[in-house]
Amino acid sequence: MEMIDVITVRVIRKYHQHLNLNHIYLVLMYGIHNAILQMPTGYEFLIIIVIIVVLFFGVKKIPELARSFGKATAEYEKARIEAKKELDQIRGKDKVGREKLEEIAESLGIDYTNKNDDDLRKAIEGAVNKEKS
Repeated sequence: MEMIDVITVRVIRKYHQHLNLNHIYLVLMYGIHNAILQMPTGYEFLIIIVIIVVLFFGVKKIPELARSFGKATAEYEKARIEAKKELDQIRGKDKVGREKLEEIAESLGIDYTNKNDDDLRKAIEGAVNKEKS
């Protein structure tokens, strides 16, 4: 037994008639805390997980599981890269669209400095409609 456990037992024996439920709760919580601290960590934990996986799936299934996990990871990465490319293309189109709007507005003599894309499109449409009339 650890030194603190011995002290806890001595306190319980000596003051057992004065203890109430709060004291018992504290002793139990200390025991749970102590048990949690004794759980394996790091490599010990990994070894335990590997043993459980081997027991659960068997030795022959592990390579198949690893292959399917690798394929799933590769598919996820491909989808992530493809989505990133699509976003970059969309962002690139927006910039090109804004540049073209500014060129058209400049050729029509419209001030585009304080306007967003929608306002600029409306101003260009208005200027084109005036010229047609």
